[in-house]
Amino acid sequence: MLFAESFADHASPASDRVVLPYDARRKSRQRVVLASGEEMGYVLPAGTVLRHGDRLLTGSGRVVEVAAAVEELLEVRAGDRLQLGRAAYHLGNRHVPVQFGDDFLRLQPDHVLAEMLVGLGCLVSEVEAAFDPEGGAYGGHAPGDAGGHGYRPARGGPPAAAHDPHLPGDGAHRSPARIHEFK
Repeated sequence: MLFAESFADHASPASDRVVLPYDARRKSRQRVVLASGEEMGYVLPAGTVLRHGDRLLTGSGRVVEVAAAVEELLEVRAGDRLQLGRAAYHLGNRHVPVQFGDDFLRLQPDHVLAEMLVGLGCLVSEVEAAFDPEGGAYGGHAPGDAGGHGYRPARGGPPAAAHDPHLPGDGAHRSPARIHEFK
């Protein structure tokens, strides 16, 4: 069985492919079946979300491309971009994974959210499409290095320099945790 623990560069040619729905791509460790029928396991840092187009590097040097599977989704359209922006705001306020298109939003089926969006004046329809939602402002994607602080663009490209707390001016971004005694 193949095994992967890291990512290959997006330009690396892939020798095989794994097609997974979004919920499976959110798992940082699992066993999957490749398009060739071969099994592969992977273990990635906790919180890693595989994106369509990512490439996993196996211990034997093989590269496996990740593809988003076609799923049943809700597609949201609106009369103008302001109305679509309002819909995106309300979905983001509920921490819902959303895929953005030029004139649509896509999300996993949820009748409560669909009713809210219709109430906002949007047109909501059921579609079957690959689901590759935004990764989030603070990552929501695979870390770019072992330290877990690297930046990886949503669509290809090399990771940027990672945060290094040992470099001057690049210290911790949060105050250290404090333990309070309650009497």
